[in-house]
Amino acid sequence: MLIRLLRSFLRPYRTPLALVMVLQLAQTIATLYLPTLNANIIDRGVILDNTHYILTTGGLMLVITVAQIGCAIGAVYFGARTAMALGRDLRHALFSHVQQFSDREVNQFGTASLITRTTNDVQQVQMLAIMTFTLLLSAPIMCVGGIILALNQDVRLSSLLVVAVPLLGVLVTLIISRMRPLFRQMQERLDGINQVLREQITGVRVIRAFVRDDRERDRFGQASSELFDVSLGAGKLMALMVPSVMLVLNLSTTAVVWFGGHLIADHSMQIGSLTAFITYLAQILTSVMMATFMFMLVPRAEVSSERIMEVIDTEPDLAAPTQAVSAVIEPGLLELRNVEFRYPGAEQTVLHDVSLIARPGQTTAIIGGTGSGKTTLVNLIPRLVDVTAGSLLVGGVDVRELDPAALSAAVGLVPQKPYLFSGTVASNLRYGNQAATDAELWRALEIAQARDFVGRMPAGLDSPIAQGGTNVSGGQRQRLAIARALVHRPHIYLFDDSFSALDYATDARLRAALAAEVTDATMIIVAQRVSTIRHADQIVVLDGGRIVATGTHGELMTASDTYREIVLSQLTEQEAAA
Repeated sequence: MLIRLLRSFLRPYRTPLALVMVLQLAQTIATLYLPTLNANIIDRGVILDNTHYILTTGGLMLVITVAQIGCAIGAVYFGARTAMALGRDLRHALFSHVQQFSDREVNQFGTASLITRTTNDVQQVQMLAIMTFTLLLSAPIMCVGGIILALNQDVRLSSLLVVAVPLLGVLVTLIISRMRPLFRQMQERLDGINQVLREQITGVRVIRAFVRDDRERDRFGQASSELFDVSLGAGKLMALMVPSVMLVLNLSTTAVVWFGGHLIADHSMQIGSLTAFITYLAQILTSVMMATFMFMLVPRAEVSSERIMEVIDTEPDLAAPTQAVSAVIEPGLLELRNVEFRYPGAEQTVLHDVSLIARPGQTTAIIGGTGSGKTTLVNLIPRLVDVTAGSLLVGGVDVRELDPAALSAAVGLVPQKPYLFSGTVASNLRYGNQAATDAELWRALEIAQARDFVGRMPAGLDSPIAQGGTNVSGGQRQRLAIARALVHRPHIYLFDDSFSALDYATDARLRAALAAEVTDATMIIVAQRVSTIRHADQIVVLDGGRIVATGTHGELMTASDTYREIVLSQLTEQEAAA
C-alpha cells in the first residue's frame, strides 16, 4: 500500500526526484573515492616522502570534497521540497475526499480518526519520504560501491563482509518484524486519545455541570497510558537497533585491524590499503545502519499509508453524477415523489411514501412528534443523504442528476444546530456569497433581527467570532446563521427548527420580515413551536415517517387529530382558533 501511495502521489515530481538521484549518486561516488585517494597519499606520499604527490592529491581531495558538499546540499534541498509537497498533496487529497463523504462514511471512520489520518498519518509518510530522499537513496550505492572498493583493496580481508553484512541484516529483520504491529496499535491509540480529548473539550460544560472532572481525568489518563505502553514497547525495540549495528561495526573493525595487522607484517598489504579498507568497512556498515534507521520508519509509514488509502479508496455514497445537469429548470420548485429513506443497516425505513410539492412564493411548514422524520426529510433536499426509493426534484431536476454547485446555489440550509466558523461576522455571512457587499450583509442582518446586537459589537461586521460561535449566545448564533442563508439568496430556504432559541417576539418579527422580503423563494420551515408555522401556506404533518395530513392551520384543526393534539399541547382552544 505504501508503494502504491508513493507511486500515485510522487508521479508529478519525477523531474526533481531524478535530480535528487543524480546528486545523491555524485555525492556518494565522491565519498567513496576519497578513502582511495587517502590510501594513495599514505602509500605513495607519506611513506615515500613525496611531498608533491601529497599536495596534488590533497588538492584533488579538496575539490572532490567541495563538489560532494554542493551535491549534498542540492540533494537535501530538492528532496525536502518534494517530501513537503507530498505531504501537502496527501492532506489536500484526504480533505477533498472527506468533503464528499455523507454522514455514514464520516461515522464509519469517526471524526477523531479522520483528523489523525489527515495529520499524524500523513506526517509519518512525509517523514519517510524526506529521510528516503536525503539518506536512503545513497545507502545502497554506498554499500555496493564500498564492497567493490573494499575488494579492490584486499580480497582476503573482504571475506569478513560475508559475515558482518548478513549478521546485521538478520538482526534488523528480527527487530523490524516485531515493530510493525506495535506501530499499528500506536496509530489506533492515537485515534482513541484524540476522540477522548475531542469529547472532553466539546462537552466541558456538561462535565463541570455534573462534576465529572475526576472520571474524565481518569478516562483521559487511561487512554494516555495505553498509548504510552505501546509506544514504550516500540521504543524498546528501536533502542536495540543502534547498539546492534554498533556492535557489529566495532567487532568487524576489530577483526579487520587484527587480520590486517598480520597481512601488513607479512608484507601482503600496505598501511594505506588497510586504512582505506577500514574506512570502506565503516561506510558499508554505516550505509546499512542508515538503511536500518529507515526501516524503523517504514513499518509506521506503511501502517499510516494503509490508513490514508483506506479513506481515499472509500467511495462516497453521494457520488457526483457523471453527466450533471448544470442548472435547474424551474427555480424554487420542490417536489418529492413517493420518497422513502432507510439508514444503512437499519431494519425499518425512516420515511415512507412521502409525496410533497412546495412552490415559489409559498411557505411550507413541517411539523410532527419527536422521531417522525422531519430533520431526515430536510436533509434529503440539499442531498446530505440520498433517498433509498422514489425521487426528489429541485427546480424540476432530480437532485442525483444535478451538479453539486447548482444544488448548493438553489438550496440554503439553516440547520437545527447552527455552526459558525472562526473569523469575523462578515466572513461567516459571506460564506455562501463571497461577493456580497457590506450593505447586503447589514440588510440580511436586519431581516434576521441581528442588526442590533451586531451593531453593538465593537468592530461591527469585523467583530471576531470564535470557532463554533461560542462567543455569542444560542439565539444570536441562530440569527447569524439565518442571515448567512439570506446572503446566499437561494431559491429554496430550509429552516430546520431554526427559531427554537428565539423568544416569541423576536420569532414573530423575524417571520414577518422574511414574509415581506423573501417573496419569490420557496420556504420550508421545520418547527416544534406551533406559533411559528400556523400562518404557513401549507402545513405538512408527519407521524411515524409518513405524511398523515396536509393543509392550512384551520383545515388541519378540524381534519387531523394528530395536528390538533400537537396544537392543544401548546395552546388553549381559544388561542388555537384565534
